[in-house]
Amino acid sequence: MNRTLFVHTLRQNRVRLLIITVAMALWGSLMPIIYAQFGVQFRSMMESGLIPKQFAEFGGGDIFTLPGSIALGFIHPISLILSSVFAVGFTTSAIAGERQRGTLEVLLSRPLPRRVVYATLLVCALLFVAIVMAGFLVGTVVSASINGVASEIDPARIALVWLNGVLLFGAVAAIGLAASVSFDRLSPALGITVAIVIVSYFLEILGSLWPDAERLQPYSLFHYLQPRDVLSGTVAAFNFVLLAIVAAVAIVAALAIFPRRDLAAPS
Repeated sequence: MNRTLFVHTLRQNRVRLLIITVAMALWGSLMPIIYAQFGVQFRSMMESGLIPKQFAEFGGGDIFTLPGSIALGFIHPISLILSSVFAVGFTTSAIAGERQRGTLEVLLSRPLPRRVVYATLLVCALLFVAIVMAGFLVGTVVSASINGVASEIDPARIALVWLNGVLLFGAVAAIGLAASVSFDRLSPALGITVAIVIVSYFLEILGSLWPDAERLQPYSLFHYLQPRDVLSGTVAAFNFVLLAIVAAVAIVAALAIFPRRDLAAPS
């Protein structure tokens, strides 16, 4: 990793990182508020049969328990969009965007091996993802304490939820960076990464709402983000391992592709 490039990348993204982290903290703070205000009523409606179970849950989250509410916040499209700013936006533009603008050649003209450039950008992407995930959980814990429901979650399990989120969006970031080093233009790198995220998200949500489509959920990366189970005491190590393997495969692919690419003159 190159320290100068690392510091420069952090400096370039510090304002965006602050805004996204604060937004995630505010979004995370809403989950305990909603649960504290409406959780009991919604649970009664579900138990009475007024709300079908498949419509009472969304992507592994619900409103009837605090762990379920936190999971709902994690899988909600708002959380996905905010997390994707760095997991998708930053990573896909890190190399392909520089290449498209004709500035990548300036960077590579310095005595920096391509693997060092890639490793530095990967560390930055993972750091951004980790901070954003922490922002969500900090907002959640603070809000739960204020609303008097913090006793319903084990603080020790919050770290596992954070790790689960970092592994998911870290895997997405690794895929985005692998796509970025593979193309000379931002459009295909961004398009491929966004397509993977959208299809993966669609399969998970479809399976959670439609019982006949449950068999499609294991093909979704989001299926292995299970904050409700983690907070409830059911930790499936396979979920963590699989996400780590996906990230590792994308990293190996990028390290194999980027150093061997023939970068033609900008057009």
